[in-house]
Amino acid sequence: MTTGPERRTAEWSIQEVARAAGTTSRTLRHYQDVGLLVPSRIGHNGYRYYDGGCLLRLQRILLLRGLGLGLPGIAAVLEGSADTTEALRGHLELLLQEKERLERQIESVRTTIRKTERGEELMAEEMFKGFDHTQYKEEVEERWGKDAYARGDRWWRGLTEAERSAWQERNRRLMQDWIAAADSGAAPDSAEAQELARRQFDWLAAANGGQDVSYGYFTGLGEMYVADPRFGANYGGETGASFVRDAMQVYADRHLA
Repeated sequence: MTTGPERRTAEWSIQEVARAAGTTSRTLRHYQDVGLLVPSRIGHNGYRYYDGGCLLRLQRILLLRGLGLGLPGIAAVLEGSADTTEALRGHLELLLQEKERLERQIESVRTTIRKTERGEELMAEEMFKGFDHTQYKEEVEERWGKDAYARGDRWWRGLTEAERSAWQERNRRLMQDWIAAADSGAAPDSAEAQELARRQFDWLAAANGGQDVSYGYFTGLGEMYVADPRFGANYGGETGASFVRDAMQVYADRHLA
């Protein structure tokens, strides 16, 4: 029996993995630093390589990240800790609520299309199912007063449908960029984090009809992201929300104090 050269297990470079997963090499290196994803091999030149097992683990990491779980929670899940079960159930509940909201929106748009094509009368209740921005009315009024809610409500109602869609997309990109920065291990006072804090400030100012965003309002929101898991989930859970809060605090100290 003849033997040929030993066949090496398939591996991918860190750049190839980052590109395929839609992330960055910096994020993958940070995952290694915190013990979340160790390369299968490091070459003599210091290059990192990942085998199929690493890719499977990364897939799980990204799926859990998409659920809004922070890196410590992800590590616990991957190690089989039962302590995170309730946290995962909470994230699942949030996802199911979002799924239900999207389904209501889809149905309302389908109804609008169908009635428009048939020349039937449109009903406001049918057109705006799932688009209710007033669900936090009482909470906003309790935290910041009725005038704060009224201003935001007037601003939202004054937007066109295209402007609302653009606003929601801007919000989605901002939250994704926050999560990516936190995952990469960036410091709250880094240039990257402070640019995100500036975008957060501009976003809040626009949402308030262009009014001034005070030091207390800005830092208070940052604290709320950590204290309220409903909001913290948008930034990757408690760890990500803490990163956002700390970056916002630095920004406020530098520009709003």
